[in-house]
Amino acid sequence: MKAFLDYILQFGNLNKHQTDFIMSKAKELELRKEEYFSEAGKIPRYVGFVLEGVVRFCYYNNKGEEITNYFVDENNFISDQQKFETQVAASDYIQAVTDCKLLVFSKKDWDEIGNTIVGWDNITGLILKNCLLKTIERRSPLVSEDATTRYLSFIEQFPTIINRVPLSYVASYLGITQQSLSRIRKNIR
Repeated sequence: MKAFLDYILQFGNLNKHQTDFIMSKAKELELRKEEYFSEAGKIPRYVGFVLEGVVRFCYYNNKGEEITNYFVDENNFISDQQKFETQVAASDYIQAVTDCKLLVFSKKDWDEIGNTIVGWDNITGLILKNCLLKTIERRSPLVSEDATTRYLSFIEQFPTIINRVPLSYVASYLGITQQSLSRIRKNIR
C-alpha cells in the first residue's frame, strides 16, 4: 500500500484524509500466472496497480499470432485506460506473466475518487502522461535497431523482468523468433 501512495504522491499533493479515502476504495486482487486482468472483447473492469509480479499487454494479429507489446512490473499502473474510461470492449489482453498481487479500483470507485478529490484529474493526467512517455521511450528504438541491439536495450530497460518472463514473450516483444533470440543470447554471453 505504501508503494502505491508513494507512487501517486510523486504527481501531486494529497492530505491524509484524501489518501485514506483513496485507499478505502482500493481492493486487493491476486492473479495467478496466465490469468487475465483484462480481455479483448470485454469491457475492462478495473484500473490496477502492480504490487507484486509482472503483467504483459498482448493481442492477436491478423494471422492469429500472439504479439506481446508491453510488460509492466511492480509499482506501476495497468489499465486499458481509454476503454476503461469509455466502458467499451477492449481490443488487447492484459495477462499475468507471474503470480501477481494488485490494488484495483472499479469504474464506480475510480469515478468517485475523481469526483471527490479536487486535483485528482491532474494527478491521473500526469500519471498517464508518464506511462505514455515510458512506453514511447521503450518502444521507439525497436523500429530502427537490429535484433541484438533491441535485446540489449530490453535488458537495460527491463532489468527486473528479463529472468521472470518466458523467452517466447520477450521474442514476441522484440519482433523476432524465439530461435533468433536464442542465437543472440548465445552470442553475447
